[in-house]
Amino acid sequence: MATTVGQRLAALRAEHDLTLAALSEMTGISKSTLSRLETDQRKPTLELLLPLSRTYQVTLDDLVGAPVVGDPRVRMKPRELDHGRVGIPLTRSIGPLQAWKMILSDDDLHEPRVHEGYEWFYVLSGQIRLRLGDKEVVLRAGEVAEFDCRQPHALCSADGRPAEILSLFGKQGERIHTRAAPPNRS
Repeated sequence: MATTVGQRLAALRAEHDLTLAALSEMTGISKSTLSRLETDQRKPTLELLLPLSRTYQVTLDDLVGAPVVGDPRVRMKPRELDHGRVGIPLTRSIGPLQAWKMILSDDDLHEPRVHEGYEWFYVLSGQIRLRLGDKEVVLRAGEVAEFDCRQPHALCSADGRPAEILSLFGKQGERIHTRAAPPNRS
């Protein structure tokens, strides 16, 4: 099994039944450079690997033996939350910042809560009714809310139809600032 770049290059040349001269003509790389690459006496550079990758019709990762990365998708299971909500955790573990996709379908605004931390949410679809202290606002798709969770707060669907949000919860004192457009400079 080929383990070095040079060994992989030599194995590929043998598989394609090519001489150094033929490979040199196909890639524009000198025979001596090709020979030194195959014997690990020359450091492989992107300039040298790209034409070899094209000639052998393999990826650069295959040429250099890059490790196979596991599936990067986060596959978290939806959780039933209170007040007709479904939450899908998007972060693997609890840390200084947690991300959730939440689906709110109940239009009954529950009793406001207070707790440590900071919350930021983005409305993906539908309409969200947010009570924050003694104020109430309806947010629509594309709008963002940010608040200190020590303020009494509650949220629900504004019209009884499912609404989806992307929510980030952070430790007390950590704030996430967003700006939809640069400030108006007149």
